[in-house]
Amino acid sequence: MKFIDSHCHLDFSEFDTNRESLIKECIAKGVERFVVPGISLAQSKQLIEFKDKYSQVHIAAGLHPYFLGDHKDAHLVQLFDFAKVNNNQLVAIGECGLDRSIEDLEKQTRLFEQQITIANELNLPLIVHHRQSHDLIAQSFKRCKPKCGGVIHAFSGSLQQAQYYIKQGFKLGVGGVITYERAAKTRNVIAQIEPQHLVLETDSPSMPLSGHQGEINTPLHIPNVFNVLCSLKQSSDIEALAKQLYDSCSEVFCI
Repeated sequence: MKFIDSHCHLDFSEFDTNRESLIKECIAKGVERFVVPGISLAQSKQLIEFKDKYSQVHIAAGLHPYFLGDHKDAHLVQLFDFAKVNNNQLVAIGECGLDRSIEDLEKQTRLFEQQITIANELNLPLIVHHRQSHDLIAQSFKRCKPKCGGVIHAFSGSLQQAQYYIKQGFKLGVGGVITYERAAKTRNVIAQIEPQHLVLETDSPSMPLSGHQGEINTPLHIPNVFNVLCSLKQSSDIEALAKQLYDSCSEVFCI
């Protein structure tokens, strides 16, 4: 079986001491490709060189709401110019989105909708971050409809919200949260979604799996997420499920 980690920050400093050996170990375990999102203008530009160094890596460019204070309106123009020039190097625009835990939702919304516009103009999917903001994201989608779908990163909404995103052309990111029994709502929703609408992810180095709290998360845990998903779906053909998930990620990112 082979897997893609659809969302991991392999360029982060947590991996500076073991990145090459980690990638080799991942490949040995079947995790053979990695999608690394952009979080700022400067870091997105640096990902071009990062991608050139690691052939298994696919990259996106975006302005993450966590770093809202660092993002200037001028960065949107520069992000578009950069993404346009490097369109053939990018698989998505993002990580972008809306987060109610961060102040200035007006600025967040402006940056998010402009990034939707950039994705639409360049025919790229989106990688969407959310936190207590599914309703706000839906409002943004009404004002600025995404043309190429994308991935709702770390999905944890209701079945109705899941179905809404799927109708908009999005896949749902499934990661370590489903390994926690207390996440009963998310586990129940994911169990009901057909695998062609799901992609596997870790959000490494963040979002450690159950039993690994306090550790640096890595793409090595993708098979563990997959095993829990198999259990939730009571799948009898795990190889077919793995292939559907791989194909789902390949489809949305054209990789």
